[in-house]
Amino acid sequence: MPLDPQKLLAYPIPDVRQALTRRDVAFYALSVGLGQNPTDRPALNFVDPAQDFRMFPLMPVVLAYPGFWLGNPDTGVDALRLVLGEQRVTWRRPLPVQGEIIGRTRVTSIIDKGVGKGALLYSDKELINAATGECIAVTSSTTFLRGDGGCGAPTGPVQPAHAIPERAADRVVDSPTRPEQALYYRLNGDDNPLHADPAFARRAGFERPILHGLCTLGVAFHAVFRELADYRSELLRAMQVRFSAPVYPGETLRTEIWSDGSFRTRVLERDQVVLNNGRLTLAGQEGA
Repeated sequence: MPLDPQKLLAYPIPDVRQALTRRDVAFYALSVGLGQNPTDRPALNFVDPAQDFRMFPLMPVVLAYPGFWLGNPDTGVDALRLVLGEQRVTWRRPLPVQGEIIGRTRVTSIIDKGVGKGALLYSDKELINAATGECIAVTSSTTFLRGDGGCGAPTGPVQPAHAIPERAADRVVDSPTRPEQALYYRLNGDDNPLHADPAFARRAGFERPILHGLCTLGVAFHAVFRELADYRSELLRAMQVRFSAPVYPGETLRTEIWSDGSFRTRVLERDQVVLNNGRLTLAGQEGA
């Protein structure tokens, strides 16, 4: 079944209601690498409920996750060839550590890059605290549909990427990933077999299962959050980043950070940029 842009724009993605527990919050932080340094006292607040317990602020990307709905045959999407292209997060309210969260996901636009060039699918997920009715965060994704170019959708506009400064980074942080990290991370709700099944990964063109792009981002975001915001969630306003290459579990991530909030991450072993055009916007920088 070929991709029908109008059908996909109106695709009924059911609301997801998640009963969030403190264990969920701690597990997510552990799954993106917090706790590896037992002397990093502020980081323990995100993994140990006995401390000043808080949600790691990137967790909205997995909260009330609608599942791998693009893998449903009636979407018309070539699910074997899709990858996450970009991620954006806007923080609206303090993040709870337990309670019911409602996730409302919708496709906002589809851009056709042409036959053989793929298509871009933009989607938003609004997260609602069921107890208060308030929106706590909005996560926005760009999914690169590598096998669906020529679908007849509009050819623009494409959302612009943030430009990285043309000078050396102000800070550089190296972060190891673990060989089994994708198997842990998928327990947050993203069960795409690309991250666990070697045969599926080979059919998709990879030598072995790759790390979730959002797990890679979680590791890098930890470095940026610590270096620029000193773990202070209340300073966060928005974040955007582009995924440029896959990471294999066990590789080391080097994140380059600039004082204006820009960041970029490369795999140290292959000297390949895997996250690019990143920016973390803090309070007072919204108009910058």
